[in-house]
Amino acid sequence: MIVTQIEKPTKLAVRFGGRSLAGAKHQNQDALIVKSPTLRTELELKGVTACIADGASCSDFGQQASHTGVTQFVLDYYTTPDSWGVRRSASKVLDALNSWLFHQGETQSLNHNGLVTTLSAIIFKSNTGHIFHIGDSRIYLLRNQKLQLLTKDHKRKPLAGDSYLTRALGIDSKVDIDYSTIVLQSGDRFILTTDGVHSTLVDKDLASLCDERFRNLEDLCEDICHRAIKHGSDDNVSCLMIEITHLPKPTLLEHQALMTRRAIPPAMKVGNRIDRYVVKKVLHTSNRSHVYEVENSINQERYVLKAPSICMSEDSAYLKGFSNEYWVGQKLNSPMVMKVFMPPEDSKFAYQLCEPIKGMTLRQWMLDNPSPELAKVRNILDELIKAIRVFQRAGMVHRDLKPENIMMTEQGDIKLIDFGSTQVEGIDEIQLSNPSDLPLGDVNYIAPEYINTGSATTQSDLFSVAVIGYEMLTGELPFKTRTIQSIQSARHLKWHYLSLQSLRPDIPEWVNLTFEKACHPSMIQRYQVLSEFVTDLHTPNAQLQKNRQSKPLIKRNPILFWKSTSILLALVAFLELLALMGR
Repeated sequence: MIVTQIEKPTKLAVRFGGRSLAGAKHQNQDALIVKSPTLRTELELKGVTACIADGASCSDFGQQASHTGVTQFVLDYYTTPDSWGVRRSASKVLDALNSWLFHQGETQSLNHNGLVTTLSAIIFKSNTGHIFHIGDSRIYLLRNQKLQLLTKDHKRKPLAGDSYLTRALGIDSKVDIDYSTIVLQSGDRFILTTDGVHSTLVDKDLASLCDERFRNLEDLCEDICHRAIKHGSDDNVSCLMIEITHLPKPTLLEHQALMTRRAIPPAMKVGNRIDRYVVKKVLHTSNRSHVYEVENSINQERYVLKAPSICMSEDSAYLKGFSNEYWVGQKLNSPMVMKVFMPPEDSKFAYQLCEPIKGMTLRQWMLDNPSPELAKVRNILDELIKAIRVFQRAGMVHRDLKPENIMMTEQGDIKLIDFGSTQVEGIDEIQLSNPSDLPLGDVNYIAPEYINTGSATTQSDLFSVAVIGYEMLTGELPFKTRTIQSIQSARHLKWHYLSLQSLRPDIPEWVNLTFEKACHPSMIQRYQVLSEFVTDLHTPNAQLQKNRQSKPLIKRNPILFWKSTSILLALVAFLELLALMGR
């Protein structure tokens, strides 16, 4: 007997029940099993497994085949390496299981007396259902009161005679297993049946029985089996039902897959509607994205809706970055980071909802304040460093910090936006194997190591902050302005720092040394921790000044060196001219 089980609502949780009856036959050759791990690590790495099988009725060993099939599949699946994915693990187990059943069948005296069975299994891991199927057992999905068949029967019915299986475990030495995936929704019910049930009950009756929400699932399955017998089923009858009661947040890879399956919406105008959201204002439009202020027609809450442009529909790197934004925004819970909300689960469109931020971009602030006081810039940079620490604690690197991606609220607070390029530590799915696919933001603010190698650390974000601070003070960039758009071209850039004092003589030299070190092209020469930069931004670093003085003039101040050299050469030339005139 399978007992309904409810997991804690902080992770994947299911409830389930099943029933198998011999029905009109003297022996029950059906089998079913569910395993819902209690260990959190096993639940997260392997998931919940449900399996049903129907032994071939023409064989004396049908019962052995079905029972062996479901028990060994589940037992062996949970012993596969944790590093393997669901598909690889289950496929390896099914291949081995098929070989064993086929070998056992070959030892029997008659070919038709082998160990042959159907098998249909679904593995629930995180927010994805992985379906494995061979034979004519079935897996249905009941969602929003609609019943959908997720498997295809491997059966053939000739013009005369009984139908027969075209595929099953144990028929041949090689096996071809159907595999598919489905994105899960809370409240989904999956129904697994053998042909004694679904060959007798029509889908309408099955859907009606399965949709009783307040019944014990085991009782429901028993009612379905008895209903099939009452309607004249001449076979064993088995039904297994699993309901998704709670889903964890999707993994980054799952969310990327979900977003790539959705359609990119067309550009919209005021008054247009997408799902339950009505466009109130067009905030931004470009060949990369469209941004709107929208209102929820149900509760009148306002959001900022961001959608990719149709022009980017073939740009896989951009779409992957776009899908990353929601996942990152959900992981970071801080007033210094823009909140991102998930569109409706049943939406057909790729977009995301963000909190509306009243204020301006740092770029606009810089335009309004072309020559700000050093103290004001310090305060803003202090807040930026605090925001970077939020990413650092979460094992993330923003990688695309620039004035356009920094919001200043009406209260003067800082909020970071745009997480499409964010790197997440420990998530293999975002490690891009092709360096040419690296997301490239504004090359004027990106650290050299990210451009050259694809690797980035918190020091890379510090580089961007230093460049932004330099630009706030001077209106210029510390390195030559670039308009490069490709990662390959960016790798040939030369980095020559321009002294801040050449543009703002009123700024102390020790402040210039701080910026020069913070945005040094070499990570080794850069500040190793954020606090060092903050300290040196407020207090002169004696060691930096000492190191500066020990350098030759051409390295300490190349502009002064070449100006002095030019004056000296001009003076020499003038003296030579006087000497020639005196002859």
